[in-house]
Amino acid sequence: MEAITTEVLDEKSKRDARGRKIIEGARRDELLASYEQSGLTQKAFSSREGINYHTFVAWLSQWRRSAPAATPGVAAFRFEEVRLGESVDLPGLEVTLPEGTVVRGQDAAKVAALVNALRR
Repeated sequence: MEAITTEVLDEKSKRDARGRKIIEGARRDELLASYEQSGLTQKAFSSREGINYHTFVAWLSQWRRSAPAATPGVAAFRFEEVRLGESVDLPGLEVTLPEGTVVRGQDAAKVAALVNALRR
């Protein structure tokens, strides 16, 4: 029988009650910014860094939601309500629903009511 040699390394990292390594917010942000520049897939990057894939995906999702302007390739949009006067002659409205249904009409209120009814 062969002898088994083991070595215990103390990384001096903080751990929670379940033994999972705690990565501080600043280090987490560094990792996420590094991922954005790496060109790697989420799975490849998390594996390379020794981070659980599902944990990494959750971090990335939260990070992108909290700082959308800091994420490369994602434009910030702002929507405004536009009110058309009574005298505007609309050539026709068309709304395409996600499942492919197309609703057409002249009266915006009626088209909106029909779209809402179809979505329910």
